[in-house]
Amino acid sequence: MKTAIVNGKIITPAAVLDGKVLVLEGGVISEIADSIPAGAERIDAGGFYVAPGFIDMHTHGAGGADFMDGTIEAYLTAARMHAQHGTTMLFPTTLTSTNEALFDSLSTYGKALELCGKDGAAFGGMHLEGPYFAPEMAGAQDPRYLRDPKPEDYNAILDRTHHIARWSFAPERPGSAEFASELKKRGIVSSIGHTNATFADCDAAFKAGCSLMTHFYSCMSTITRRNAYRYAGVIEYGYWQDAMDIEIIADGIHVPSDLLKLVVKIKGTEHIALVTDSMRAAGMPEGPSILGGLQGGQEVIVEDGVAKLLDRSAFAGSVATTDRLVRTMVREACVSLPEAVRMVTVNPARIMGIADRKGRISPGFDADIVIFDNDINISETIIKGKTVYRNERI
Repeated sequence: MKTAIVNGKIITPAAVLDGKVLVLEGGVISEIADSIPAGAERIDAGGFYVAPGFIDMHTHGAGGADFMDGTIEAYLTAARMHAQHGTTMLFPTTLTSTNEALFDSLSTYGKALELCGKDGAAFGGMHLEGPYFAPEMAGAQDPRYLRDPKPEDYNAILDRTHHIARWSFAPERPGSAEFASELKKRGIVSSIGHTNATFADCDAAFKAGCSLMTHFYSCMSTITRRNAYRYAGVIEYGYWQDAMDIEIIADGIHVPSDLLKLVVKIKGTEHIALVTDSMRAAGMPEGPSILGGLQGGQEVIVEDGVAKLLDRSAFAGSVATTDRLVRTMVREACVSLPEAVRMVTVNPARIMGIADRKGRISPGFDADIVIFDNDINISETIIKGKTVYRNERI
C-alpha cells in the first residue's frame, strides 16, 4: 500500500517544495511526485511543513523515565514522549556509573531495541557518557566513578555488546588517545566532553579519531592561565578545527541566544548537531524531579524551562525536546527553518554514520517523517511509513 502526503511544504536538502506529493511505500520514501498515485492512502498535511524525522544523538530520557532506570518500560516511555515532539530516532545515553549498572543498561537496551519504533522513536545505538571525565568538569556526572581509560576496563565494556554507537570522554586523561583509536577501529563515534583539556590535548584526540564535541560550551574548558602562560582550550579548538563537529543543547538556556549566533557564524550549519541532552522531566510539567536513575538519582527542581540543583546554584539537566531545539534556532539564532531542520536531521545522520538511509526526504530513504506548523508544533510523526503520533488538536 502506498501512502501519499499531500498539501504540505516538503523540506529537502536542496529546497522547500510546495505543491508536491510525498509518496511512501514499504517503509521507505518512493518518490516526490506531481500527483497522487492511484489507490494511495492520503495524509493531508494541512499546509504544514513536511520534514525528515528529527534525530536526537544525546538524550537521557523523557516522559518521567530515564534510561538509567534499568527497565524496558523506561526506554519505551521516553521513546513515546520524544516521538510526540518529532523525534523519530534517538540514541539512549547513560550516566557515569558502576560497570554493573552500565552492563544492566546495555542489556536492557538490547531487549528494548526489539520493541522500539512501534509507538515511539526508534533507537540508533547507545551513547556512553563517561566514566572517563575530568573531575572539575563532571557537572551532574557522579564523581565516585570517574577514572582513566584503561584497555582492560573499556575493552571489557566494548566486548560486552555491539550496541555502543558513541562514547564521550575527556581527552586529557592518560590513555585517551589509545582509547580513541580503539573506538575508531570498532566504528564507534568518539566525542570530547566533560573536559578541562588544552588545545593540544584536543588535537591529539582529533588525530586519533575523535570527530565530535559533546554539548559544546557545557562542561568544557576555554582559555586558561597555567604558570602565567595562556593556553587555548576545548572551545577554541572546536572553533579552529573545521572538520570537528559539535553538538549544542539549543534550548536558549544552556547556550543562550548570543552564543547560538556565534556558534552558527563560526562553525556554520554544516558542522552543528542539535541535541536535547534531556533528562526524565522532558515533556513533563515543571516541579520536583530526579536526575539519573530512580535508584540513587539526584533530586532536582525543574523551573524556567530547565532543571536546576535544589539550591539553584547550577543547571542539573535539560528538559528540551527536538521541536524546541528547532524553534529556538529559528527564533533566537536567526537561522532559516531549513537550516535548523538540517541540524537535527542531515547532520546527526552523517555524524552517526546512518546518512545513507536517515535524515533526508529523498527516494530510497527511510520513511521517517514529521509534520509541523509554522511554530514547530508537531502535527504527526511517522516512522518507517507508520504514524506513531498524531496531534488531533492542531
